[in-house]
Amino acid sequence: MTQSQTKRPFSTLRHWLDSESASGIVLMITAALALIVANSPLSATYFQVLESKLGPMSVLHWINDALMAVFFLLVGLEIKREFLDGQLASWSNRALPGIAAAGGVIVPALVFAGFNWSNPETIRGWAIPSATDIAFALGVLSLLGPRVPTSLKVFLATLAILDDLAAVAIIAVFYTADIATLYLAGAAGIFALMFILNKMGIMRLTPYLILGAVLWYFVLRSGVHATVAGVLTALTIPIKPALGRPDDMSSPLHTLEHALAKWVGFVIVPIFGFANAGVSFAGMSPSILGDSLTLGIALGLFVGKQFGVFGAAWIAIRAGIATKPMGASWTQLYGVALLCGIGFTMSLFIGLLSFDNDLLHSETKIGVLLGSLLSAVCGWALLRISTRNRAVK
Repeated sequence: MTQSQTKRPFSTLRHWLDSESASGIVLMITAALALIVANSPLSATYFQVLESKLGPMSVLHWINDALMAVFFLLVGLEIKREFLDGQLASWSNRALPGIAAAGGVIVPALVFAGFNWSNPETIRGWAIPSATDIAFALGVLSLLGPRVPTSLKVFLATLAILDDLAAVAIIAVFYTADIATLYLAGAAGIFALMFILNKMGIMRLTPYLILGAVLWYFVLRSGVHATVAGVLTALTIPIKPALGRPDDMSSPLHTLEHALAKWVGFVIVPIFGFANAGVSFAGMSPSILGDSLTLGIALGLFVGKQFGVFGAAWIAIRAGIATKPMGASWTQLYGVALLCGIGFTMSLFIGLLSFDNDLLHSETKIGVLLGSLLSAVCGWALLRISTRNRAVK
């Protein structure tokens, strides 16, 4: 292996982490702006524009069903690349983030269920605190600069990718409406055709993207959430170029991922954040903070995530199943577990799928914002203290 081939994965990962961090900071600003606008004289206009019709759907539905399908396409591409050509390509690399991600999905759901078990309406939101926002979390981590070991950044990014995979599976299985069999069969046929194109070695992106758009329509009409089409499309995009080098950056998957990354990170996700983070506090009683839904989400993210991620990682490391990230202390690992409680984008998205009630949507947003804010501030503070006077490269 040449020196340039050795350096390529590390330089690619570094570039990817940097772009995620930058987009996370943009997302923080956008979320804050949404809250300001929703509680300003522009509030009525803000909500009116989101609910206005644009063809067959409202502006908000276009954002959540169409633009977010592109977001999920990128998520699917990242997951596939990491499993075939990245940090998740070997079982040894998957062990620690995989076990930690499992703990970070299960424990927050249990915390949420503890507050909402007796309420058949709110219990549908059990998966809301189980998601980690990779861009937001890496954005907070980037504020600490070189004091944080690179191994911890890789651990957080890998865990969040697996977390996204779990969230996609949860959405597909648990948040599907009534099924329209004919459209579902059509979606299956389109997906099968895309799979055949992949096996035939078709390397042009155009056929996959055209069929992906058709797949999105069939999935939308089938009752399965339309964003699942983005992940299914990603699974069919070839990663191996014609010469058979899976690490060649000219493969269709790498090309599409590179083309989408900036648009998703700096346009689509901020638009989603701006459209969905805005909650008006006008006429809202402070007692909403004590409601079971708000508490279940906030504490699921802040308490459930940190104990789920760190507890599972601690057990795996102590049992010899996995190794601690190189150069990282237990305190730093715990700080990263705290950051995993930032569940902004995916948590808000699952919340939208869980409820049809405006009040429950508002409680969901407050719970997500509160839990994510606590996780971000406490995680940053702990990592700041633990890395003081250290400059780890």
